[in-house]
Amino acid sequence: MRITVFGATGRTGEPLVERAVERGHEVVAFARSPQDVETREGVTVVEGDAYTGEGVSEGVAGADAVVSVLGQTSEGPDDLLTVAGRRILAAMDEHGVDRFVTLVGAGVREEGESVSLSGRGTVVRPPRLTEGEGAGDYRAGDIALGFESIDRPDVALFILDCLEGEEYVREMPKVGPA
Repeated sequence: MRITVFGATGRTGEPLVERAVERGHEVVAFARSPQDVETREGVTVVEGDAYTGEGVSEGVAGADAVVSVLGQTSEGPDDLLTVAGRRILAAMDEHGVDRFVTLVGAGVREEGESVSLSGRGTVVRPPRLTEGEGAGDYRAGDIALGFESIDRPDVALFILDCLEGEEYVREMPKVGPA
């Protein structure tokens, strides 16, 4: 599968790219700073800015699936995730890509909402993300999450499992430690 990863140089993006390549996927790493992407076989880098839209269409072209693990920072614009998300979805529509997995916080609610996930979208909702090596396992679905945390590499595994399967299509599963 050819997977475009927005946020490929981030703390969740790096383990996601690494694990995707380990699983035999071809990865397009979309980055504002391409020199920050580790050079490795199976990874193509597309330079751009998801907020301005620069390079987004090029990054999505030819993809089988798109993942956004973009993160909001105090230095970035307040509407980064909204604007970038719209640009990514527009490029997906332009290129006929319908598989999308995005990462948001566990606090994002779906009860009582009218959730409209086009195509085969999945919204992943982890609790607090931590910098550990990962346990190589997780629990997911409609699970209760308290004050726990999950290592970013385990979230990356779950995202890949979502891309490779159909279990959470058009859903907003939570993911936590096993």
